[in-house]
Amino acid sequence: MKNITIAGNVTKDGEVRRTQTGNSVLGFSIAVNGYANGEKTTEFFDVSLWGKRGEQAEQFAKKGAKMCVSGEFSTRVYNDKTYLQVNASDFTPMGGSGGNDHGGGYSAPPSNPSPSRDLDSDSIPFAPEWRI
Repeated sequence: MKNITIAGNVTKDGEVRRTQTGNSVLGFSIAVNGYANGEKTTEFFDVSLWGKRGEQAEQFAKKGAKMCVSGEFSTRVYNDKTYLQVNASDFTPMGGSGGNDHGGGYSAPPSNPSPSRDLDSDSIPFAPEWRI
């Protein structure tokens, strides 16, 4: 099993569909921006979120919304094009222009939560000069 966690922008409103057996699945796509060789890159992931989690996530999976998902990574080839897919098990809405701006997540709690501390970049010796 190949697990992946991605965070990016939802590219179009998610849509809940039903299988012939009545199972629900939410389908949407996430664009993840990055940099390679000094140039901006964008990777697109097709996301499937099954059952109640998918139904809950539909209200957050709106075009432009920021979303983080974790799950099993796979690829498929169609018409000589490779598609990146995530069969998500967890999701966390991150706010943004689409959907409701909820800061809370819907993923399982970490097994070993670390204590949170407020740090600024001046107290981190390896922090870059630029700020986000």
